Amino acid sequence: MVPEAALDETDLGRVPAGPGWFVLNARHARWRHREGRGHSLPFEGETEFPQVGIALFVLGPREPIGMYHWESDQEDFLVLSGEALLLVEGEERPLRQLDFVHCPAGTDHMIVGAGTGPCVVLGIGAREHQAGTEWGGYTVSEVALRHGAGVQKETSDVELAYARFPEPVQVPYHDGLLPGS
Repeated sequence: MVPEAALDETDLGRVPAGPGWFVLNARHARWRHREGRGHSLPFEGETEFPQVGIALFVLGPREPIGMYHWESDQEDFLVLSGEALLLVEGEERPLRQLDFVHCPAGTDHMIVGAGTGPCVVLGIGAREHQAGTEWGGYTVSEVALRHGAGVQKETSDVELAYARFPEPVQVPYHDGLLPGS
């Protein structure tokens, strides 16, 4: 029988405190503010999920989830509200509420907030090949550079790719961050 994981109550919100199953409402969780990249909720706390990563992103217009990249595992995204722009294989595709994006392993991609207000995106990614330098890489793309989500030089170094952004800061949920709150 799999035990229920405890949820630690912190000043910034609830956080899973170990392995096991749990229920965590996004409005009660600890979030991260990522200057220039919106807010994110990784759901994991200090214990990383070994098989699948899942995160909720709230992006303002022109804010990317991250830097244009490819991974050795698939990633998928569901736009829950608002508008976004998919950068994929050197192309742009507009996204709106309930659009689903599937990126098989090796697909260059990134999502950027669009429209006039925030968008909420659920991201899910496999983690089978995430250890070491074979996880994937950041490729040079004129489309990504034009949208502030690109690197000038190809790399697999995460710190180098994100060097222009400040470190994420843990923050509590605030009213209005998610639709209907």
